[in-house]
Amino acid sequence: MTSERVQDLLELLEDEPDDALLRFTLGKEYLDADDAAAALPHLERAIAADPRYTVAYRYLGAALERAGRAADAAAAWESGIAVAEETGDLQAGKEMRVFLERLRARG
Repeated sequence: MTSERVQDLLELLEDEPDDALLRFTLGKEYLDADDAAAALPHLERAIAADPRYTVAYRYLGAALERAGRAADAAAAWESGIAVAEETGDLQAGKEMRVFLERLRARG
């Protein structure tokens, strides 16, 4: 069952299929609802639409980790850290470093 918010976002996406913010928000909504599989394509398209969208890498890594794809999660966070360094998004970079360290400690 999809939430009303997800339905609203899907409707908006019909007019703006390449909108990075809409894609990110939809992916985050799915992830918050514990549906990593549904979140993944939206987060991937958010990054494709805006490769400098640092926070999208953070959530893409989380979705990949929840989907059991630890190596892909690590790669997403590594890419996100590089983008964060380029854009000066220090907080997002710091968060992704922590997630990456935790992932590697478990692995």
